[in-house]
Amino acid sequence: MIRHPHHLRLTTHDAQDSVRIEVHGDLDYDSADHLVKEASDQLSARPALTDLHLHCANLGTVDSMGLSALLMIGRRTTEAGVRLHLDDRTTNLDQLLELTGTLSYLTAPLPTGGAETSVTKEMAVRPTGPDVPS
Repeated sequence: MIRHPHHLRLTTHDAQDSVRIEVHGDLDYDSADHLVKEASDQLSARPALTDLHLHCANLGTVDSMGLSALLMIGRRTTEAGVRLHLDDRTTNLDQLLELTGTLSYLTAPLPTGGAETSVTKEMAVRPTGPDVPS
């Protein structure tokens, strides 16, 4: 078990093919990178990992950077072929994910056969930025 000394407290538990990160506190501008780093470290250190569980029961406020962190973790787990689980989500987190249309993206099972989903392909090739014509 690893404890992290930030205002966002993460407690990491690992098993043979899965990791559970318990999230305590607010996931915001000041702390979002901390969660992304911990999840990324676990993914890179454990190539046989099949499941990454984020235990969200003690998650406080989630701002736009917090949502961005969850989306980044979702991308990284998908790339690694690891299933992301958002366990024991709070009502506020569910409402945020529903409102932003990201609940099904973050909780969907991995595509089978290594094939990209149409959403993933579309996101991968769509240019963005101020110089891109609409």
